[in-house]
Amino acid sequence: MLNPKNDADAKEAGKAEPSRRRPDRGEAAALAIELRLPNGGWFGEEEFAVIEAIRSQRSIIGASRALGLSYRKCWLVADMLNRCFESPVIMTYPGRRSGGAEISQFGDRLVALYRSIGRHAATSAKKSLDELTGSLDWSFDPKARVAAPANEAG
Repeated sequence: MLNPKNDADAKEAGKAEPSRRRPDRGEAAALAIELRLPNGGWFGEEEFAVIEAIRSQRSIIGASRALGLSYRKCWLVADMLNRCFESPVIMTYPGRRSGGAEISQFGDRLVALYRSIGRHAATSAKKSLDELTGSLDWSFDPKARVAAPANEAG
């Protein structure tokens, strides 16, 4: 899920940091797929979540509420996706009472391709991810900081 804490204006069009939680020892390392496109665009988990939220809420403002993001952030993602591809991903209908946005056929295809890439990558990387998981130090605390050396008086 998206991390709404990183929703400052300076980062509105950038990437939110993935939420961090303490994994248990039974979990394996996982892939997070982000497609960097040759025209400078990108498509990853955040954009996928916005598309899915717009599909279920039928509006950008509804998607922003469902994801805990600002309307501006969701609108910027939708706008970037529509400008990135020759065909629109999200079709908007301002002022329409029964829903102000929906996913286009191309948007559906984009989601299907993204899911397919994720499945293939996860299958291909399973053995390597299992090996990485097996070599983890489970006492690692990502929030821990290295203590600064105390200034010596003298």
